Amino acid sequence: MIRRQYACARWAGLVCACVSAGALAQTAPPPDAQASDPARLGWMVGSPPPADKIVRKEDGSFYRFPQLRWTFSNARQLGATTNVSRGLDSPSALPRAERADLAAVTLVPLGMTEPMTWGQAFDANYTDGVVVLHKGRIVYERYAGVFKPDGQHLAQSLTKSFFGTIAAMLVADGQIDQNALVTQYVPELKGSAFADATVRQVMDMRTGLKYSENYADPKAEIWMHARAGNVLPRPPGYQGPQSFYEFLQMVQKEGEHGGAFAYKTVNSDVLGWVIRRVTGKSAGQVLSERIWSRLGMEQDAYFTVDSVGTEFAGGGLNTGLRDLARFGELMRRGGRWGGPFDGRQVIPQAVVDDIRRGGDRAAFTPAGYVTLPGWSYRNMWWVTHNEHGAYMARGIHGQAIYVDPTAEMVTARYASHPLAANANNDPTSLPAYHALARQLMGATR
Repeated sequence: MIRRQYACARWAGLVCACVSAGALAQTAPPPDAQASDPARLGWMVGSPPPADKIVRKEDGSFYRFPQLRWTFSNARQLGATTNVSRGLDSPSALPRAERADLAAVTLVPLGMTEPMTWGQAFDANYTDGVVVLHKGRIVYERYAGVFKPDGQHLAQSLTKSFFGTIAAMLVADGQIDQNALVTQYVPELKGSAFADATVRQVMDMRTGLKYSENYADPKAEIWMHARAGNVLPRPPGYQGPQSFYEFLQMVQKEGEHGGAFAYKTVNSDVLGWVIRRVTGKSAGQVLSERIWSRLGMEQDAYFTVDSVGTEFAGGGLNTGLRDLARFGELMRRGGRWGGPFDGRQVIPQAVVDDIRRGGDRAAFTPAGYVTLPGWSYRNMWWVTHNEHGAYMARGIHGQAIYVDPTAEMVTARYASHPLAANANNDPTSLPAYHALARQLMGATR
């Protein structure tokens, strides 16, 4: 049985699901990918849409299933956002070399005996879009629902891996001392749980915090965090913290820092604050300057923000799918970008190598992720330690960047699975990525 800690582990966005605890609970199996297709159901179509087809943030419908399948591709319509510029250069090329054989690649889901195909897994995971790169070429690309190649999708906690990488870049540049206390950069946190936490402990989520992500508990700290950041609608008469930063100053300590890994989104928001304080720029500006404008992205990205314009560093990024794949390809290439940007070392090789090596596996084990045995966590990336040395960015409801250095493969996926925790799609997803990698390797030996 999957431990509650894992079932509630991935926060960015799930808090939106429930104006009351348990709003995602299913009394019957949810409709499948075809029956829940947002284009087929006609959400938000019409001038105005029919009353029963309107999706709103205020009433919580934006995060109920199946409405959330529309929401994830249209977050900008539901709240305040800020832009992440791609710059003015022409888009970098992603050559195409589609492979007709990939849809039929077979895999056996974890804990099962019956195989399924890669194409069947697309629907089983409620996939909105997937791009697979092999040696920098698109070998598979497919979209569903209302998500299109020129659209943008909510990245959820993939956002964390961008900022874990940027923080590591700033460490490599000497702008951040990873062993310094967080309060060296953000003294406003001296009265909080982060007063004696180091930047490195925050980057690897090894902080001891009184912060529950148990969605069945209406008193869990996650609910206040969500309302403070304007992720959830605030109830009438709300008197709580008015922004992410106000909430972070209220988090209290529980246990010691530097112990076991414990996934808590507040760490990402603290890291975003450190980055903003060190650079003097917003998180979106830093992302643009450090990564987004340096790869020849096709589209601007955007962030959801709180009431004072602070980007949600824990899960508010929205991007195009091919641009997500470009970021994964940058990581696969050791931080060096190609095409018209040949020779551009965007991310220091040492930063990528550090991520690939992973974190403390013994510290990861107590978290109880039954679908991730032997994994670790480093710089807000999830590291498999499998025979291919694969590592991932992961977000609730099935968002993923899967980098397989041995197979020279990158898979970028956006999805809208009805259940938030990745334990619900890992049994299908993880074997699918590995099966695809083996197929691509076999064709080039």
